[in-house]
Amino acid sequence: MRREWSGSVDLHLDVDPSRGRRAGLERALREAVRSRRLAPGDAVPSTRALAAELGLARGTVSAAYDQLAAEGYLTAVPGGRTRVAAAPAPEPAPAEPAAAEAPAHDLLPGRPDLSTFPSTAWLRSTRRVLASAPPDVHALGDPRGRRELREALAGYLGRARGVHADPARIVVTSGYAQSLGLLAAVLRDLGTESIAMEEPGHPFHRAIVRRAGLAVVPLPVDERGARPDRLGRAGAAVLTPAHQYPTGATLRPDRRRAFAAWARDTGATIVEDDYDGEFRYDRQPVGALQGTAPDHVVYGGTTSKTLAPALRLAWLVLPAHLVEPFAEAKRLADAHTPSLAQLVLADLIGTHAFDRHVRAARLRYRRRRDLLVETLRDRAPRVRVLGVAAGLHALALLPDGGQGEGEAMRRAAFHDLALMPLHDHWQDPGERPQGLVVGYSTPVGAAYPAALDALCAVLAQA
Repeated sequence: MRREWSGSVDLHLDVDPSRGRRAGLERALREAVRSRRLAPGDAVPSTRALAAELGLARGTVSAAYDQLAAEGYLTAVPGGRTRVAAAPAPEPAPAEPAAAEAPAHDLLPGRPDLSTFPSTAWLRSTRRVLASAPPDVHALGDPRGRRELREALAGYLGRARGVHADPARIVVTSGYAQSLGLLAAVLRDLGTESIAMEEPGHPFHRAIVRRAGLAVVPLPVDERGARPDRLGRAGAAVLTPAHQYPTGATLRPDRRRAFAAWARDTGATIVEDDYDGEFRYDRQPVGALQGTAPDHVVYGGTTSKTLAPALRLAWLVLPAHLVEPFAEAKRLADAHTPSLAQLVLADLIGTHAFDRHVRAARLRYRRRRDLLVETLRDRAPRVRVLGVAAGLHALALLPDGGQGEGEAMRRAAFHDLALMPLHDHWQDPGERPQGLVVGYSTPVGAAYPAALDALCAVLAQA
């Protein structure tokens, strides 16, 4: 319904003259139109009436009306009233993608039991950090990371993983994905054209390396780990020596020596992804490959498996010649990783709360591993379970002649179970073994037995 403004003016406008009377009137009229106090089709007061009401010159009001008409807020008809323009139909906002409903059971690999995050210890360390941190903790810092964390990591990695770690050669990053992407770009800039990556291996990591402009050379893996005789002309190699992903193989000592010799003889770089090296169940954790060739091996670690992936805390221990170019790449990427979380982790390590958490997690995941192996042996005896000496996942190989991965994934969907097929990890799937990568660390708390029941239902016809 159109409203006419005649006689006494009944329009409240809060005109701020601090930047000029005309500009103040224009802002007030725009606000009235946007807030729908002046609706489309409404006639605005005449210039004479509004000027008298506001104590402005009529020419000021007329100029404001002209400007708003030019902007599309008002329409002026010769000989008629000036009215609020019809509002154009707003463009529909892009639809938010529907959030995927979480499956009832989750055995995807790559995540710890998030319900066991050491919240009490983290809070205790946070309080200590906030009570004692200098003001510069809130400023942009060294792109290599806080000195406190680099020193704590040097001590921890040396005693727990056998890494030769000088704090000056450690750079803290926002997750292993950033570590790998920045390092691939640095190696590219230094002349590397191709990187050997394990086959099968992590498809996301291959995508990161390719995005940096490097070619990926498939590096076959067998029960003894990656094969050094298949490196070809690659200028670097990415390895998971302690617990190969996804087969679970441990790189044998003779192959460790062969890879180290290759790097020393050719000047190549080895990237050691020690993503879950703390979790070894048959004996003491295997020491890092980096300890045998610290000038040629980049050691990569992360809190994603020990604490939580959302912390976005990872680190690289770099050969001396890569520290400065990598630190500069980190600076240009995001300046630095947030300081408070770094200091809290440093406190956790320094008070040994981190060690206690890892030991408790190791015992808990070993029990889960044992239950997985026993359950599949009893209820799906034709399925071979590999890679269970360490880590947070196992490879369940499907027998020849039984259901393949496609059928297993269809049955998993029917039972509302999230699983990872082995097929996705091959660069060249072709005629490959059929299997499922089972993340036994992923279910939260007491949800694990039910997830195992669902897995056995999927594999009942294997």
